[in-house]
Amino acid sequence: MNITRLHIGDTLSEVAIHNDTVYLAGQIAEDTTQDIHGQTREVLGHIDRLLAEAGSDKTRILFCQVFIADVRNFDGMNAAWNAWVPEGHTPPRATVGTAFPDPKRLVEIIVTAATNPSGL
Repeated sequence: MNITRLHIGDTLSEVAIHNDTVYLAGQIAEDTTQDIHGQTREVLGHIDRLLAEAGSDKTRILFCQVFIADVRNFDGMNAAWNAWVPEGHTPPRATVGTAFPDPKRLVEIIVTAATNPSGL
């Protein structure tokens, strides 16, 4: 069983790749001064970068989980998401409200994707 991990830290790895599947850790915004739209755009940028490093991209997302601190911000998060996700490639997705340890944190997104056959 071959597992490749990228950006290994003390608590977690940002990426694990196994059997042509990419698993991303929950991605969060570093700039918590932004509103939900801005934080979501930043998180989606992190996802783009990590998927590319893993030999994948957003058209190959198999499943996505979105956690938001306030469900009243759903429309703002969704506006950023809809501008980012390619037409015809909207993956299965779940969005839930949650409490984050840092009250300035508004969104966290977890992605599972297939690798690109010509990837790594």
